[in-house]
Amino acid sequence: MPIEPQVEPHDPDFVAIERASYRYGTDPATVDGVDWAIPRGAIHCLVGRSGSGKTTLLKLAAGLLLPDQGAVRIAGATLREPGSQIGFVFQQPTLLDWHSVTDNVLLPISLKQKVRPQHRKKAAELLELVSLSAFAQRHPSELSGGQQSRVAVARALIAEPAVLLLDEPFAALDALTREELQDDLLRLCALHRTTVLFVTHDIAEAVYLADRVAIMAAGRLHHELTIDLPRPRNREMRYGQAFNALCRELRQAMDCAS
Repeated sequence: MPIEPQVEPHDPDFVAIERASYRYGTDPATVDGVDWAIPRGAIHCLVGRSGSGKTTLLKLAAGLLLPDQGAVRIAGATLREPGSQIGFVFQQPTLLDWHSVTDNVLLPISLKQKVRPQHRKKAAELLELVSLSAFAQRHPSELSGGQQSRVAVARALIAEPAVLLLDEPFAALDALTREELQDDLLRLCALHRTTVLFVTHDIAEAVYLADRVAIMAAGRLHHELTIDLPRPRNREMRYGQAFNALCRELRQAMDCAS
């Protein structure tokens, strides 16, 4: 497996969420005037309790929803619909049972054009990076939950999107598998300097993955924290004083934001 290279973000407003608000029907605003910017190549995480508006904000960033007020911009262009520049990983892998692992990875390509040899080569490379080469012709029912999540991440990256959005994709997995997938994600995104917005309720996951973390509560962003840990990240960091101090600060800030 390749080592995660050092990422040096540029273009500080590559993903820009500008005073974005959204409400469902006549309910109070689920997202209420959020401002947030992600530099190109950076990984940002949102943490918060259930119902805080994290998933709705992620859908706005994906173009799956359009803000009632404000805007979302990618590389300066206003986002009006989902596009190939954005990859999305949902809470569940949502794989097609009748497709092989390879064909599931290739799905974003096959929906738009004929799958060509170079696409199959790219799929094979991604499966190798997530340690699933031996499972390429199997079907989702033959995979573990962690393996299905790896396929979902590979599928989201097959078109080499500039932006990857993830909605608690590892929440249902055991702790050891989660840690392995977090390392896989960091390596894969670093290869192409993919810009990432990752939603989670797990404080340790956010600190391990992110360059910056924000807490969301009642539709607004409250506490923001820069994660000043070196890259590449490694598992030993999880037991260090600096890591635990950051986790403690986020936990205390979440209590205050509730």
